Amino acid sequence: MGIEAISHITFVVRDLDRMTSFLCEGLGAREVYDSGTRTFSLSKEKFFLLGDIWIAAMEGEPPTERTYGHLAFRITEAELAPFEARLGSLGVEIRSARKRVEGEGHSLYFYDFDNHLFELHTGTLHERLRRYEG
Repeated sequence: MGIEAISHITFVVRDLDRMTSFLCEGLGAREVYDSGTRTFSLSKEKFFLLGDIWIAAMEGEPPTERTYGHLAFRITEAELAPFEARLGSLGVEIRSARKRVEGEGHSLYFYDFDNHLFELHTGTLHERLRRYEG
């Protein structure tokens, strides 16, 4: 027995409604649970499905500093501009992409409202390894 997959990803946020807007309107997630005023874990929380990925958002104190540590989702090249427009319309801060070498895909980096960095990326691990080896 070993690790099979990621079970879920949890983000601690100040405002659950704002995170709901970010995930649902910005990234296309679907809200599947809202604890309301009940607390089964450490604080009020909401669960979302983004594709098949379970994302939990818990009310609390988010990170105070921004780092390059991030969560990346794979998308197609054609989806980059529409995602950038949707996220920009929510007031999400889009970060300049890092310098890339030809063949490793394109990325859109952006922060949620609580200093979490996300990336939408068009490449795959196989493509990147092949490019780095060549």
